[in-house]
Amino acid sequence: MLNVTPCTLKKANDFIDKHHRHSARVQRNGGKFAIALVADGVVVAVAVVGNPVSATYMDGFTAEVLRSCCVDGAPKNCNSMLYGACRRIWFEMGGRRIITYTLQEESGISLKASGWENAASVKGDINKWVRNDGKDHIRKIQDVYAIDKYRWESWNGRAYNGDVDWVNCGSFQGNNESSAFDFQDK
Repeated sequence: MLNVTPCTLKKANDFIDKHHRHSARVQRNGGKFAIALVADGVVVAVAVVGNPVSATYMDGFTAEVLRSCCVDGAPKNCNSMLYGACRRIWFEMGGRRIITYTLQEESGISLKASGWENAASVKGDINKWVRNDGKDHIRKIQDVYAIDKYRWESWNGRAYNGDVDWVNCGSFQGNNESSAFDFQDK
């Protein structure tokens, strides 16, 4: 039986270093959260969710599955379970959208099975990853950046869709009516 369990970003990245077919660990152990799939007490797969790599999607409400990795011979449907769990966790956190990328040679069947849609074809271009501010040493360039990909996404229809005022946070006055969150004795 497969079970989803939380794991640290470092442990997920160590697993990715050892088992991922074509990508290295997530930069600087970055991410918002990581999960693992356990079969009979043994970790057989991990996923790391973080901020979108593309600044275009960095709106505070979109997350990206940065890595999904299963060991060779992992039980069937591991990737579907990972993608589905990442999607549910992000949506429970109030996220509006979650995205990920696959190589165009990959079928994406695990994403389809867990409620994602193929949103776009993305042209691989290693030059998009080269910075012009002299800080190229921060991000390690990987060969996979040059390969064409598909962008997959899923939208949370129940997420709050208004603007969030971070400037005036803490100044909410409310209407002074009793609510389910009023814990004072009456």
